[in-house]
Amino acid sequence: MANIITCIRIICSIILLFCPVFSPTFYALYIAAGVSDMLDGAIARKTSTVSEFGSKLDTVADFVMVTLCLIKLLPVIHIPTWLLIWIIVIAVIKAVNLISGYVTRKKIVVLHTIMNKVTGILLFVLPLTLKIIDLKYSGAIASAVATFAAIQEGHMIRTEKQSVL
Repeated sequence: MANIITCIRIICSIILLFCPVFSPTFYALYIAAGVSDMLDGAIARKTSTVSEFGSKLDTVADFVMVTLCLIKLLPVIHIPTWLLIWIIVIAVIKAVNLISGYVTRKKIVVLHTIMNKVTGILLFVLPLTLKIIDLKYSGAIASAVATFAAIQEGHMIRTEKQSVL
């Protein structure tokens, strides 16, 4: 059941590509995808169906959603240069974490930490608030939390600590 919900996130994300940005349909699909992200893990834990495959599928679904949302949002929003540089730095840290995890554990390691979850929530809310909160403020908050989460994740990977969730 949890994996089906995760697949719904992928499908909603793909359909977003065909919707006008900030339209009611865009928001409905975006929120449905976000809610599915919150539900899949909770349902997997509740039904004792947590699996390595489900965790990896969740990561893929997150990547698909973020990538497709960026494809839709980037052309219509202005990201300050300093924020764009910050985002690139976070991406580099996350890439180093992936490489580090593979080198130290001989597998792809993505930790579902509390701070990664908080980052996900902030990133999910960000597009919903673009019309009322300037991106330089919401983006700075989300980037600060994402930076901390990425550094924490890297530390946990390199010290071989397990995910806290």
